[in-house]
Amino acid sequence: MLSESEIIIILRTNLAVLLGLAIAWERKASGAQVRGKSIVLATMTCAALTATSIQVYGDEAARVVAGIVTGIGFLGAGMILRSATGEVHGQTSAAGLWTMSLVGITVGSGHEILGILLTLMAYVIMAWDDWPLFTGLKQQLARRKAQEAESLPSSEINKTNE
Repeated sequence: MLSESEIIIILRTNLAVLLGLAIAWERKASGAQVRGKSIVLATMTCAALTATSIQVYGDEAARVVAGIVTGIGFLGAGMILRSATGEVHGQTSAAGLWTMSLVGITVGSGHEILGILLTLMAYVIMAWDDWPLFTGLKQQLARRKAQEAESLPSSEINKTNE
């Protein structure tokens, strides 16, 4: 039979998985190259490690959290890629992984409501480009910029492209 501390660890880890799935879904919906599984697994692992270390080691849990932070830094760095043209991709996914590791640590340490609120904030920040209001504003700005480019003499266009 499971002990009370094991049930707490399992419940906190399951909540972290659900929160990680919300952000992973956003990354997939936005067409990000990173698979959502890595975000969910990192969130789950951070929550499980934090909850277990608090239950087992008590005052020494801070060392485990420090190790988590270091490890997530390496994972996040691996998500950032430079293309052959020099363009850098993956910063948002790496930041999302970093954020969700914090959510996992937060939930694992027993602050479930804070973890939910942090996930909502992360989702809003990561998904706002796809909201109709912002999409409309971006399209309007692009049209205005195109109209301004058409009204410039060709000598001015060459200066703006340099």
